[in-house]
Amino acid sequence: MKRSLIYAIVLTLNSTAIITPSYVNAGTDDRRVPHIDGNSQFPPTGWGIFRHTFRLHVPQNSKAVTQILVKVPDNVTISNNIHDIDVVDEKGHKINTNVSVNGKTILLAFAEPVVPNSKLKIDLNKIKRRNIGNGSVYSFSAREVGIDAEIPIGVAWFRTY
Repeated sequence: MKRSLIYAIVLTLNSTAIITPSYVNAGTDDRRVPHIDGNSQFPPTGWGIFRHTFRLHVPQNSKAVTQILVKVPDNVTISNNIHDIDVVDEKGHKINTNVSVNGKTILLAFAEPVVPNSKLKIDLNKIKRRNIGNGSVYSFSAREVGIDAEIPIGVAWFRTY
């Protein structure tokens, strides 16, 4: 019995030593396109009315951003009240944004372009989600200064629990 226990411990320790941990490393930010850094939901589980939050990063090497387009998934109902959508910078200051909702597309037009090396937080308040499918996937596009085309910048996925 003791011998089996010792073999199990040794085998476990050897297996653990073989698996190398992967650490997050903060490399240089040499991206040229804005991107979605992350997303969160409050409250994190349950049903009812939610807040979906997205973090947008405009890297140092990109151009200034004039608009963000958010395509809302079919199983999510957004409020038609434009005051239920907030955009703030990394210091918590509200960004002057013209918000328009057209069906399942939200257009965030910035009064002044968002300069490179900025981080924004976009809050969609009073979100209602129907229990259809395995989750909700938002897709994002941006318009930059001097470019007359939508640039895909990422997706955000919320699992249904």
